[in-house]
Amino acid sequence: MPDNKQKTKEQTLAIARPEQFLYQHLLGVAEKAKQLAQKMNLGEFGYLIGLVHDLGKYSQEFQRYILSIANTKSIIGNLKYDEDEDAYDYKKQKGKIDHSTAGAQWIWNVFESFNTKGHGRFIAQILSVCVASHHSGLIDFTNETGRVFIKRMEKDDEKTHLSECLHSCDAEISMQMHRFESNRQEFIKQFFDTIQPIFICEKDTSVQAFYFGLLTKFLFSCLIDADRLDSAERDIEHKANWDELIVAYENNVKNFSSVGSINQVRQNISQVCLTKASTIQGVYRLTVPTGGGKTYSSLRYALHHAKKHNLDRIIYVIPFTSIIEQNADQIRKILNDEVDSKWVLEHHSNLEPEQQTWHSKLACENWDKPIVLTTMVQFLEVLFGAGTRGVRRLHQLTNSVLIFDEIQSLPIRCFHLFCNSINFLTAYAKSTVVLCTATQPSLDALQDKKKGCLNIPAKNELMGESNELDQLFDDLSRVEVENYCKTPGWEDDQVTEFVLDKFNITKSLLVIANTKSSAQKLFLACKEQVDKNAIFYLSTNLYPAHRKSRFDLVRERLEAEKPVLCISTQLIEAGVDISFKNVIRYLAGLDSIAQAAGRCNRHAEMGDQKGKVFIINPKNENLVSLEEIKIGQRISERVFRELPDLAAYYDKSEIDVLHPETIKLYFKYYFKERADEMAYPLRSNSRLSRCEIWNERPSYDTDILDLLSENETNGTKDLYKQTLDKQSLIWLRQAFKTAGRNFATIEAPTKPLIIDHGEGKKILAELCGFAKEFNPKGFYEMLRKAQRYTVNIYPNDWQQLQKVKAITEIQGEGIFYLNERHYSEEFGVSNEEVSKMSAEIF
Repeated sequence: MPDNKQKTKEQTLAIARPEQFLYQHLLGVAEKAKQLAQKMNLGEFGYLIGLVHDLGKYSQEFQRYILSIANTKSIIGNLKYDEDEDAYDYKKQKGKIDHSTAGAQWIWNVFESFNTKGHGRFIAQILSVCVASHHSGLIDFTNETGRVFIKRMEKDDEKTHLSECLHSCDAEISMQMHRFESNRQEFIKQFFDTIQPIFICEKDTSVQAFYFGLLTKFLFSCLIDADRLDSAERDIEHKANWDELIVAYENNVKNFSSVGSINQVRQNISQVCLTKASTIQGVYRLTVPTGGGKTYSSLRYALHHAKKHNLDRIIYVIPFTSIIEQNADQIRKILNDEVDSKWVLEHHSNLEPEQQTWHSKLACENWDKPIVLTTMVQFLEVLFGAGTRGVRRLHQLTNSVLIFDEIQSLPIRCFHLFCNSINFLTAYAKSTVVLCTATQPSLDALQDKKKGCLNIPAKNELMGESNELDQLFDDLSRVEVENYCKTPGWEDDQVTEFVLDKFNITKSLLVIANTKSSAQKLFLACKEQVDKNAIFYLSTNLYPAHRKSRFDLVRERLEAEKPVLCISTQLIEAGVDISFKNVIRYLAGLDSIAQAAGRCNRHAEMGDQKGKVFIINPKNENLVSLEEIKIGQRISERVFRELPDLAAYYDKSEIDVLHPETIKLYFKYYFKERADEMAYPLRSNSRLSRCEIWNERPSYDTDILDLLSENETNGTKDLYKQTLDKQSLIWLRQAFKTAGRNFATIEAPTKPLIIDHGEGKKILAELCGFAKEFNPKGFYEMLRKAQRYTVNIYPNDWQQLQKVKAITEIQGEGIFYLNERHYSEEFGVSNEEVSKMSAEIF
């Protein structure tokens, strides 16, 4: 084995990018990880895991492998970077070279042996698991098969090459490693001084364990992002100039109209948000009726709050992509960011494939802009998903303002996971959270408090006390909700007749169905009886840019008082700035009904007259697989029946369906019925969803909350405790990998498909070009642009499209596009061929 000082640099090539030496990569990642981890005062520990994450690449075996392909056209293009235990490589390829265990073992050996009061072992677990997992996604500490993490730390030296790597590593790396080893007592104390508040403030050990799991994920996120940034030759984005953004906002907000009572109320809401922006960090509610201007008001609060507390970014978490597109455009406009979009990022379509290539990892979105708009699905995947794709962004959730628009859309099975995570981010990660909606769910009053409720102080409603909220809702009351449901339900022809009748009266009607098939069926039934220029169909089968153009046309016609009959799925009902005189809503949960009402007489265009929202229950709507909608329907019907009693309780002649107390009653019943679903239960005999890929559902009943905290249910607790020092008071047992592989925000996870249509054609041509001759920055920018030309496809539809060969993969990148023959101008993506293919452009 050559002496460290004499060996040539060519023997320690890195594979992150051609001609980069390994020591350069390790030091580069260490510095970037340090900068990212410093957000939670853990910069030195970010540096350490970055420094040793690829220590195993110093082995002769690994270097021979690199040198054997160094003369190929492109190292990056030909190398499967995740040679060791990639979480998405479930087919278990042969001939892997383990280069991630060596650095993890070194950390374990250095800190675990210094085990005063268990502190050394604790820090060793957290740091070692980050390094050992940096290609696979976080591995389990323990699961039903036994001591997963400990076995990894006990792996034979002949397989990990630790001794060889320590002898062969560059002097710069060895010197830095020695600094940590010789000062380990000081570093252990520094680590524990940082996290001591968790031990002091959290008496529940399961809460402690969950928080330490998130702390581990934070450090892991810093490592993954630093690794990808260094490999792609990208820098860490500098913090926003909040003063510049505030000046732009305040100058533009002066131009907003104050004419009319609605605009005056909106200005008052905005002023309240400005006043409250100087308050301390924490969890806040912003309860504002639909049409109250929450987007601009919450942005005003966030800009001034971020400046006050020196925060890094503002992240909007939004339920539907249609709202992201609209809100991003509004925010860019008010911040003068429409040309180069240097401040605002919209990230909604997940174009990073599940089985990632190294190209897609380099180009993966990392939320590095000052203002980020993303979906609830993406947010939850960041916190709880498998692998390295989503978790890369997790560190961005710290030292930030997180605004959750339409928070009532949070999936029920994620309630306790969400509440515990938000409590951690606000208490220990320097973030502020604002929950925005007209229909506030009582996340601070969940039935099973032991599993976690949201810690919201009593006075943290930005709009004031209950009497002030009542007045606000009265001031913004612009619609009346009328219940037209009947037994056994409306026949199809009755629905069509009712829709046409209401449309002919006002010439301005929105119909919202619960399913795409129902909306399409109604559209076809009405199409022949309405002017073709006046009828519109909207669903998520249309790619975002196509939807936007259709939205714009609808708005133009409405503003010109031309006839509009718009038939849509629920994508239109939350936050979309559009206004009809009447709305027909298929029966759903009361929160959905309230959101639908927000698309009616939104700006009080009808003067003193109120718009009408009609609730009907079509008999033939197929909701077999939509249990959540069926439960919402059932509880809404109950609330409708109890409205007279509720009015009597509050000593009123009648009470509005949209009143905060009515919404509170709805959620009381809803939460009670679904209390046992809120910790993301996993049943050993239940139908698989995302786990169909892995086939790794636990053989016992448990829930993801437990897997990510004390992991009590897998039966290995005592065995694991015995394996570790019996005198140690601290050990971690989270099953990160098992939890991630079983987590899916929605029951049938979708896959993104770029549409070979319109401007999407040009983007596809450029993506294919970058894939052939890989350019990380260019590929990354094209993926960002491609979001507006992407549709998320459900598994059954994906299979049907594959059968007819309508889907093509881009150069083996795991990114797919749809043949334009399967895209309808009217309905979007179609399993059947609907149009002729134009000339190919690539």
